[in-house]
Amino acid sequence: MLRPAVIALTVFTLVNATYAEHNETEELLVTGSRATRQIEVADTVEISPDSAALLRKAPGANVNGNGPLTGIAQYRGMYGSRISVAVDGAVIGAGGPNWMDPPLSYAPAALLESLVVYRGIAPVGAGQETIGGAINATTWSGDFASGESFESSGRLQAGGQPVSDAWLVSAAASAATHNHRLKIAGLREQAGDAEFNGGEILPTEYERARYDLGYAYRRGGQTLQLDFARNETGDSGTPALPMDIQYIDSDLASLNYNFEAAFWALEVKLYYSEIDHGMSNYHLRQPPAMAGMWRRNIAKGENLGFKLNGARKDSSGSWSVGIDGHGEQHSSDIDNPNSPAFFVVNFNNATRDLLGVFAERQQRFNHKLLGEFGLRYNRVVMDADAIDGTPARMMAAPGQSLRDTFNGAERNQSDNNIDWVAKAYYQASDMLSYYAGVARKSRSPSYQERYLWLPLEATAGLADGRTYTGNINLDPEVAHEIELGLDYQAARLTMSPRFFYRDVEDYIQGVESTNTNAVMLVSMMNTANGSNNAPPLEFHNVDANLYGFDMDWAYQLSDQWSLSGIVNYVRGERDDIDDNLYRIAPLNNTLAVNYRAERWQATLESVAYVKQDNVSATNSEQETPGYGVLNARGYWQVSSGARLSFGVENLLDKKYRDHLAGYNRVRGNDDIALGERLPAYGRNLFARVDYEW
Repeated sequence: MLRPAVIALTVFTLVNATYAEHNETEELLVTGSRATRQIEVADTVEISPDSAALLRKAPGANVNGNGPLTGIAQYRGMYGSRISVAVDGAVIGAGGPNWMDPPLSYAPAALLESLVVYRGIAPVGAGQETIGGAINATTWSGDFASGESFESSGRLQAGGQPVSDAWLVSAAASAATHNHRLKIAGLREQAGDAEFNGGEILPTEYERARYDLGYAYRRGGQTLQLDFARNETGDSGTPALPMDIQYIDSDLASLNYNFEAAFWALEVKLYYSEIDHGMSNYHLRQPPAMAGMWRRNIAKGENLGFKLNGARKDSSGSWSVGIDGHGEQHSSDIDNPNSPAFFVVNFNNATRDLLGVFAERQQRFNHKLLGEFGLRYNRVVMDADAIDGTPARMMAAPGQSLRDTFNGAERNQSDNNIDWVAKAYYQASDMLSYYAGVARKSRSPSYQERYLWLPLEATAGLADGRTYTGNINLDPEVAHEIELGLDYQAARLTMSPRFFYRDVEDYIQGVESTNTNAVMLVSMMNTANGSNNAPPLEFHNVDANLYGFDMDWAYQLSDQWSLSGIVNYVRGERDDIDDNLYRIAPLNNTLAVNYRAERWQATLESVAYVKQDNVSATNSEQETPGYGVLNARGYWQVSSGARLSFGVENLLDKKYRDHLAGYNRVRGNDDIALGERLPAYGRNLFARVDYEW
């Protein structure tokens, strides 16, 4: 991992030599600058414990659902570690090897201020590895006092929904003067197993608590801010994965310094997180019939990083340069409570250190033409310690061979990656502008893809039911992308369509394993346990392409009535063989009819997905039929600070299956067959009360 002394020395050395860019974002419910979509969470009305679910409000975005708190961000067909996700500017590598705690799970929706999705090609300064896009989540922190007197502000939220007997209570408050600000926040939320039209989805219960404390000092153009958060997730189901959450205890801390002047700005950030994670296949779901198949996994993850960037404006645009680093370390140990002698060292001090530098330029060529250019270099160094396990000690071949091959390999690997971005915006008229962008983006393998030595499903939430082994010699993914679009804004109609094509060299994908020891081990385990697991896959580099179209639009019918919608289409294909990429959302459309009065608003929404038959044969992916559902929601502004929200999702109680939901991994549920795609929740009424001051 990156060492604190190295980070501190780097920041001290460069603090006077670099500048960082600050992009302004317009504040509407789901809108923003040409390059972003900002979801103002305070303006939403739903009760969503999983912040990733809010991504569906942005064009091109979606979510892979493995459990009620375990949504993994997807953007234009890419997901997981291919998307750079920052929470309050900090990168958080999931503590568990199967991403039961994806980055957005550390930003509960009830404590969020906003969720920003970079539209299309992300700037090189938006994150270190943005091959699939970039997302920034910002939690509420309050404001400094506008004058010399003391001021307080805050917000309270409480709500519930019967489809899973869920409830939540959250509170956040700040006390501030012109120079000092103290913030405190807390949240508790809980639910039982969710219902659908046909039974229950087991297990989908969850419980989570969150506590935040922060202090900020401001003087002149300088701000220094220190934040600490404690996130505690208790018993929570993940029915698409082979285990459920027993606990995820996480501590997150950050120190941020900002300086703003008339023509330049500087930001320095240090952050750290420590995650303890326990999971099992017996405490929430029906345990395996054979006592020897009970499994518990104890995992730990640490993240340490920094960011230093700054910007300087000039008469024709702005320059920005920066340096950032992120290091993470992961360990994972599997055991059996019924057999103390059984153990598997799944990952042993697997480390991934990334150090990057970047430069960006915004250039105003004339009053019609604006250009954006960026260049980034990343150095990625990975390593892992030796492993062992009962399968290696009991079976000379194949278990011992897998272990000894891994331990004898050169596990220290390094990559040198180059990204660049070029964009152009042409303002053809007051209402119409055209956009074009090209980019080269890269990503080095995750620690799971490189260091998974035993055929297991520890695959960062792929949830395809297949076992995998890693590949130490993987090359980085390299994508070349082109994007074309326009932005139209008239008195009544706004629309922003985008077309994109992305060619990915060395795309990391599981392929049929040629490792005879891995194949033999899975076959032997099938014979011993009476199971029928498919032969293992092994991570390899293949070639792939993704292309498609997305658009958001709105039409103002009158002062009170309006229409709005989102259209998304993406296709992902392998280039080396005739196959499709795994877990790609089909063509979908959202259409909303909105009515706004002085103190209340109501929306009727239609969400439709076509069938998905372009599925991955390699991943044994199932096709999904199309569906359409109706949702209704609204709010009543009781007073200037109090609001009552209400609504119903899946108004007609339709039974349907989201293609991005995983497959049922839970035995003993008479309502859902083992291996069947998980259904969506049934009719879900909800109510929420918000109070702000």
